Amino acid sequence: MLIVTTENIAGHRVVASLGQVFGVVVRSRGIGGNFMAGLRSIVGGEIHEYTRLLEEARRHAIDRLVTNATAMGANAIVMMRFDSAEIGQTMSEIVAYGTAVVVEPVA
Repeated sequence: MLIVTTENIAGHRVVASLGQVFGVVVRSRGIGGNFMAGLRSIVGGEIHEYTRLLEEARRHAIDRLVTNATAMGANAIVMMRFDSAEIGQTMSEIVAYGTAVVVEPVA
């Protein structure tokens, strides 16, 4: 599955646009992660626990995006983006979305 953030894929042309596709993940940080992040926030700097959590959530969101696009018959996703939101005090939502398309190589 080709996934790009651009409207076009170099060397390919879109032969069918199948519609919007997305992958959603909601993750809870957990009490241990919140405690460690709270301690780190006192001294400043990167909060590694949250960075790992969000990187993993983005990977899962892309996996779900690909699964949904494949089910639609796509072989590529164009204009892929991420969005995120907080749900309550302990949960993060990550959404990967784009347009599912069928592409073929340009001769």
